[in-house]
Order: sequence, then C-alpha cells, then structure tokens
Amino acid sequence: MQTRTAHQLHKPVPSEVCGPPVESLVEFGAYLQGKKVAATGITEALDLVREHNRSADGANAFVWVGLHEPEAPEVEWLSEVFGLHPLAVEDAVKAHQRPKVERYGESLFMVLKTVAYLDHDELTATSEIIATGEIMVFLGPDFVVTVRHGRHCPLTVVRERLEDKPKLMNRGPAGVLHAIADHVVDQYLQVADLMQLELEEVEATVFADVSSRDINRIYQLKREMLEMKRAVTPLMAPLAALPQRRVIPSEMREYFRDVGDHLSRVCEQVESSNELCSSILQAALARSNALANEDMRKISSWVAILAVPTMIAGIYGMNFDFMPETKAVWGYPAVLAVMITTCVLLHRGFRRNGWL
Repeated sequence: MQTRTAHQLHKPVPSEVCGPPVESLVEFGAYLQGKKVAATGITEALDLVREHNRSADGANAFVWVGLHEPEAPEVEWLSEVFGLHPLAVEDAVKAHQRPKVERYGESLFMVLKTVAYLDHDELTATSEIIATGEIMVFLGPDFVVTVRHGRHCPLTVVRERLEDKPKLMNRGPAGVLHAIADHVVDQYLQVADLMQLELEEVEATVFADVSSRDINRIYQLKREMLEMKRAVTPLMAPLAALPQRRVIPSEMREYFRDVGDHLSRVCEQVESSNELCSSILQAALARSNALANEDMRKISSWVAILAVPTMIAGIYGMNFDFMPETKAVWGYPAVLAVMITTCVLLHRGFRRNGWL
C-alpha cells in the first residue's frame, strides 16, 4: 500500500474507487428496541435506524457492522457512510496500534489488543504461547463498526449473547462497546490463568532433583509474558478515562468501571507472573552454575586422586641406576601400597567435604 500524505487523507475518495465491504464483512444488522430487523444493505439499515430514532424520543436504535481484516477501499466506503475520521480509518486499516481511546467529533475510536492462548503439547524454546490481535471500534450515536485483525477472539459470541438478550442490546452502541471490552478482558483473565499454570510447571522442573537445565524454555516463557504485558498494560489508562467521555451514557459508566476493575486484576496478575518468571530464570541460571561447579569439583577430585599414582609411576619410570628401593624385593609392593593408601585417603577426604 502506498503511503498517502495528510492532504490526500482528508480529500474525499471518489465513490467509484470505494465499495461496500464484501470479503471482509462478517455480519451487519440494524437493531431497533434491542431486536434485529431485516435490512438489504448497510446504507438501508442506517436509514432505517435514523428514521426510527427521529420518530421515537430516547430511542437507542443503531447499526452494527463487523469486519475482519478489511482492505482500505472497504473501510473508506464505510467512512463516507458513517462519517468516520480519516486518521482513525488509516489506523483501522494498518493495525498494529497501541490500545487507545480517541474522540473525533460525535464519534469515538477505541483500539483493544486481543490475546489468545495457543495449545501446545510441550513447551520448547520455539513454542509460541501467546497470539495477539486487535479490535478497533468506531462508536457513534447510532452505529458501531468493529474491525478485527487476527484470527483469534472473534466477536460472534458477543453478538449472539446480546441478540439473545434484547434488554442488553437496547443499551445502544455504548452497550455493545461495553460487551466487547468485557469480552476482551475476560480473555485476558483466561490467558493469564493458563500462563500462571505454565509458569508453575516450569518452576517445578527448575527445582526438581533432576533438572533439565533448559534455560531456553524459561526464556521463551519470559518473552511470552512480556508480550502479554505489552498487550494488557497500555489499556489501563484509556479504559479508566472511558467512563468520563460524553458519548458514554451515565447509566453505562458503572459498567465500564467494573471492566476497569477486572483489567486491574489482570495487570496485577501479569506483573506478578512476569516478576516470578524473572526470578525463575535467575534461579535456573544459578542452579545451572551450581551443577556445573559440582561437576567441576568431581572432575578435580578424581584428577587429584589419579595424580598421586601418576606422579610416583613417573618418578620410578625415569630409569636411573641409583634410585632408592629399585633393587629391593619389597620395593614394588611398597610403592603400590603407598599409591593405594594415598588414593583411599584422598577419596575419603573429598567425600567428607562433599566433592564426591
């Protein structure tokens, strides 16, 4: 994709370039009084919703459009229909954004990082445990547009749960935003608990009697914990400020504060798990060094024991004519006795000191 200048971003895109989303469209619907009504297209659904809101005071009818990894022309077409800001549209197309909440006129743009736990038979140095994605939410008085990147954390279950309970759907766009944020944070909790179990398993192997000494596994887990932390922690400030936004109705602010409390718990758990992982990594390195030192002590002990007979044999192998006890009958057994006695004494001394 070619980079556009700021002037080009604000310039209206000709209608023939853009078109309604087809490949990326997951689902769309118009919701009146909490119930989904039939609509032939997105523009028709929006007209139906706005006509209903004009005719009924306090109505919360809205359109919900869900996209998965859309192309730029599709999002630009939606920006013309719903009046989305070009900068927010650019972020939604490019993805890889930090969690944030931004206001553009009467609409709100929110970025949520998603995480998913990947099943694996065994944790290795190349195992991928955490998969991340993003959910962008455009929120207006009568519409919600969700753009999802990544194949994990689909919003189908959220839509079905809200459609089964018209009272929840009748809360309007803010209710949908709350349900999405609550769903994402619940995923955080599940992944954090599974990562905690993974961490406990690695900790048990480090302090087992027979350690694998696989530092790469622990380092890989540490990297995955940091990935989880980067996804969760930056959401704290935007979510805490969200209830203060004017586009959020007063009756919904307590619900967003509750989601913020859950996110605080996740952040604390991730932070403590990250610190524990660092401690485990340091302990594994220390244990590996201790085991290496123990091996070196054993090797040094046997080298010292074998040095005695080697030295004596070397002395008596110099073939001088005038050497003590070379002609004596008891010379050979005496030398052997000295070798064996010295080796036994050294062996007992090393074992007493814990070297063998």
